[in-house]
Amino acid sequence: MRVLVVEDHEELAWTLATGLRREGMAVDFAPDGPTALERTAVNGYDVVVLDRDLPGVHGDQVCRTLAAGGSRARVLMLTASGTVADRVTGLGLGADDYLSKPFAFAELVARIRALARRAQPALPPVLVRGELRLDPARRQATRGGSGLALSPKEFAVLELLLAAQGAVVSTEELLERAWDEAADPFSQTVKVTVSRLRRKLGEPQLIATVDRAGYRIA
Repeated sequence: MRVLVVEDHEELAWTLATGLRREGMAVDFAPDGPTALERTAVNGYDVVVLDRDLPGVHGDQVCRTLAAGGSRARVLMLTASGTVADRVTGLGLGADDYLSKPFAFAELVARIRALARRAQPALPPVLVRGELRLDPARRQATRGGSGLALSPKEFAVLELLLAAQGAVVSTEELLERAWDEAADPFSQTVKVTVSRLRRKLGEPQLIATVDRAGYRIA
């Protein structure tokens, strides 16, 4: 999934982004409200982790703008205040969930994953295609009962292909959903990752290339 972390506290933002990337997420960062609005206007995020107290444009206004614009991104609002009144206000602005600081990182990850599931069509908790099984919550993938040692990007690509249930997923969509904005759209990143993934999945090949369209699970 692709996540935008909007947080003006640089050390906290770096810590969150690093931890979420280790969980296999593609993470972009915005230090203030205007940058957050620019990022969300250009990129398709599954979840926006939004600090409420932001410089430039307040987090409340960012949330209102996303809701009014019909953004598909789910908003998880962070705040130092955890009163009931604040939670009600935040949810009333269009936030999908609310988390008070300080919080446990494991809870943040669980809430982000729950929101991302709501942003997409309903899928089973474990994705299965023949002998191939992928459990996103546990970050485990197996084929024929044998574990697959996948990198975070390989896991993300495989998850997107399995979620498509045999439909073609374009290179552009894979790049947008599995990588952050630092990825070069003209590079061979997706092609190289799919090639490594094919080798790890073994024979017979499960990922088919659809000429000038993208990839699909065979």
